[in-house]
Amino acid sequence: MSTDAPRFVLVTGLSGSGKGQVLRFLEDLGYYCVDNLPVQLIPTFAELVASSGPQHSRIAICVDARAREGLLQTPGYLDEVQELGIQPDVLFLDSSDKTLVQRYSETRRRHPSSPTGSIEEGIRRERELLEPVRGRADLIIDTSATSVQELRERIATVFRGGKASHQLVITVLSFGFKYGVPQESDLVFDVRFLPNPYYDAELKTHTGNEPDVRDFVLDNDDARQFLERVRGLLKFLLPRYSAEPKSYLTIGVGCTGGRHRSVAVAHELALFLRELKYDARLRHRDVAHLD
Repeated sequence: MSTDAPRFVLVTGLSGSGKGQVLRFLEDLGYYCVDNLPVQLIPTFAELVASSGPQHSRIAICVDARAREGLLQTPGYLDEVQELGIQPDVLFLDSSDKTLVQRYSETRRRHPSSPTGSIEEGIRRERELLEPVRGRADLIIDTSATSVQELRERIATVFRGGKASHQLVITVLSFGFKYGVPQESDLVFDVRFLPNPYYDAELKTHTGNEPDVRDFVLDNDDARQFLERVRGLLKFLLPRYSAEPKSYLTIGVGCTGGRHRSVAVAHELALFLRELKYDARLRHRDVAHLD
């Protein structure tokens, strides 16, 4: 990729998942943003931007269900952009069906992909249309349980820079299986086999962010063997993901409630990745749940 190539972000995803907000956040970061660009114009637009000079070094476009069947051709248009020497970042925003139905019911808007007016039908149809571009996504963000402020912070963390370095950015994400597996996860590790502080009266109300809980979870042979094997697996996988090249990787670590075991293990994995000089971010999705 040319060192003069702009940072080119394609924002897409489900209607109601927050694409409009993300586009506004990117605009606040200095991106030149275009909403609802016809998908067949993506290569032409990228070529114009690349030849326009440094004033357009950061570009974001949004394509979604309004493109209808044209979405199926989007991966081919992205290939044409790459042939121009520009590596596009594809950001896909997702949410659970339940969350999307609730958001549409609150706004009383008609779903753009539903000819009958059924929100559920519109979501199903839209997922079918978006499947090819979802498979091409560099980063998937599930906004089901994400506040506007949290989403803003994530976008700023990932896209604040100018030219994309395409160094592998890793998010280690703890979660509780009782609240669902994060849709953005590329790898998932289930740590429900480890000792559970929930059943210790002194530790139950604390979290895996605290040393006493981490010691309870990790100071045993099962935890030590598990971490040793996971570290070995990641040492094998990460250079290969980087060579793909893959720009973003989300490693999910789950326990029952997402407050104790997953938090403790995610903390250890993030420290390990940073020791290997990876750009590793740590997030705890469900640590605030009290039940």
